Amino acid sequence: QVQLVESGGGSVQAGGSLRLSCAASGRTFDTYNLGWFRQAPGSEREFVAGLRWISGTTRYADSVMGRFTISRDKPRNTLYLQMNSLKPEDTAVYYCAASHGRLLEVPVQVHEYGDWGQGTQVTVSS
Repeated sequence: QVQLVESGGGSVQAGGSLRLSCAASGRTFDTYNLGWFRQAPGSEREFVAGLRWISGTTRYADSVMGRFTISRDKPRNTLYLQMNSLKPEDTAVYYCAASHGRLLEVPVQVHEYGDWGQGTQVTVSS
């Protein structure tokens, strides 16, 4: 069974940076895509960034392109999200998620991910 545990959230002023981590366990992830989603109060959960574990191929939402970087440490089975130039609108609970198969492209839909972490809060103040 896949287990995903996020860490690294917190409060930061606009323009600041945070790095989220997701410790993944329970599987060999070579046939998985791993991703980050976020959900703000009153909003639907949305795709932020995703990565194909075996190759490192990445995909980003337009809203974070050029500010956020997704990466992974394969020996440590850890996924990262480096967030720079943070804006108040980045405030949300951030979730790590895993999607098995779907190796033609990195998926972006919530329903394409079958395993989820518990989430970590990111708050950006103006």
